[in-house]
Amino acid sequence: MSLYEIRNMAIEIAGDRLIEEVGLTVEAGQCTAIIGASGSGKSLTCLTPFGLTPGAVSGSMLLDGVDLGSDGSVQIRDVRRRLAGFIFQQPLTALTPHLAVGVQLQEATMQAGAARPSRLELARKLERVGLSRADERLDQFPHRLSGGERQRVMIAAAIAHSPKLLVADEPTSALDASLRSEIMALLDELRAEQGLGLLLVSHDIASIEGHADQLVVMEKGRVVESGAASTVIAGPAEDYTRRLIAAAPRLQDPAPMLSRPGEPLLETRNLGVSFDRSGWRRGKIKALADASIMLHECESLAIVGGSGSGKSTLGRAIAGIGPVTEGEILWEGVTLPERRKRDLAMRRLIQPVFQDPVASLDPHWQVRDIVSEPLHNLRPDLTPAECARMVRKVLSDVDLAEDFLTRVPASLSGGQAQRVAIARAIIASPRLLVLDEATSALDPLVGAEILKLLLRLQGENGLSLLFITHDIAAARRLCHRVAVMEAGQIVETGEMQAVINHPRHPATQKLIAAS
Repeated sequence: MSLYEIRNMAIEIAGDRLIEEVGLTVEAGQCTAIIGASGSGKSLTCLTPFGLTPGAVSGSMLLDGVDLGSDGSVQIRDVRRRLAGFIFQQPLTALTPHLAVGVQLQEATMQAGAARPSRLELARKLERVGLSRADERLDQFPHRLSGGERQRVMIAAAIAHSPKLLVADEPTSALDASLRSEIMALLDELRAEQGLGLLLVSHDIASIEGHADQLVVMEKGRVVESGAASTVIAGPAEDYTRRLIAAAPRLQDPAPMLSRPGEPLLETRNLGVSFDRSGWRRGKIKALADASIMLHECESLAIVGGSGSGKSTLGRAIAGIGPVTEGEILWEGVTLPERRKRDLAMRRLIQPVFQDPVASLDPHWQVRDIVSEPLHNLRPDLTPAECARMVRKVLSDVDLAEDFLTRVPASLSGGQAQRVAIARAIIASPRLLVLDEATSALDPLVGAEILKLLLRLQGENGLSLLFITHDIAAARRLCHRVAVMEAGQIVETGEMQAVINHPRHPATQKLIAAS
């Protein structure tokens, strides 16, 4: 008998049937991966049987001989407590922000009735998932850790009570290529050592290739293809699966045709950012040091690097939404003052687009209010009718119909929400977009569409793009040049293809090898 088996499962939410006739198995010590575009039903399929979504589920779902559909919430809670562990996509929001790592790990260890673990035992659990300075980490709060470190803490908590099944919902999508590889290798080790069954949700084919034993492909709530992972990836039978595989960016793809850059637009000279240490520790943390870049009109510059390398700190400093403690930022040769001292005309020149498209939009506002907000702040001279006309036009520019005007963020897919975020960024006619991991939370199909949209908008509006990402293969589809960062410093710059063909710095070599 399989460790976990689903047969003819259906899921309804608010009367709508979103999942239909899904079946899969997970064997002890093996990995079954579910892939598909956003909205295909991957996460619902994994989480609903365990009572982690509001859906009503029917069908047969057996975990280690326990029927998950037979009893109510009490039984489900008992199954979660004893038999299952969960790894979620966003560890920062899944971990309790006001509890230290050690407290959260202690709670996870004791949930199945184990005795209170010692500090040494907790430190060993963190060491097992590859965290350095484990004893120090026990006293830290989640916001003090990098994305990769938080994900390791979540894995440690998920396996602390020795579950038989590990459910991982997009555990690597927000991580850089090197960390993705490390996290997947760690999950492989845990499966081999503890005989864990792994049910893995991912939109990243590269992450699951070589790790998954079985592959289930979902589209619109149904399984369209399944089988041995190596067989499905090597020879997909369905056109949908072929499109998913083809959409994933690869360094071996033909080089794209990009527009020719113009005159110098933005320059940073020896930019530095420092933060005060928290708690009892004295001194400063230098997050960015001596960062000097040049960006031209109609040019796309990629800022790439691992988690914690300083990419976002640099982008936030340039966009005026983060601090600058050293150096200067020049716009067409003139030093830019800090954001609060810039006039309205200067503020609209640089606009940001963030990583999590839904979280970056006000959940209570309609799309028309979200998109028009910059006009109210930066173009007070416009009448309401002129604002409404500009909102309709910019939605058309990002390929959204007028019926999106009255939608709220919760009703949007990830790709639709990112299009709204881009519309909000370009409505005030900026000259530079700072895109901070703008495609990393999106599936390959939607991510490819957003990259095409950015290329088109660049050509139509003469935009310059600062594309911050951990995915150098995605950056290659959009960017003329690349700057590689490590430990708060720019360690290599150059033309994109030249850097890919002949990387000089070990950090660049590691990123390219992981891609």
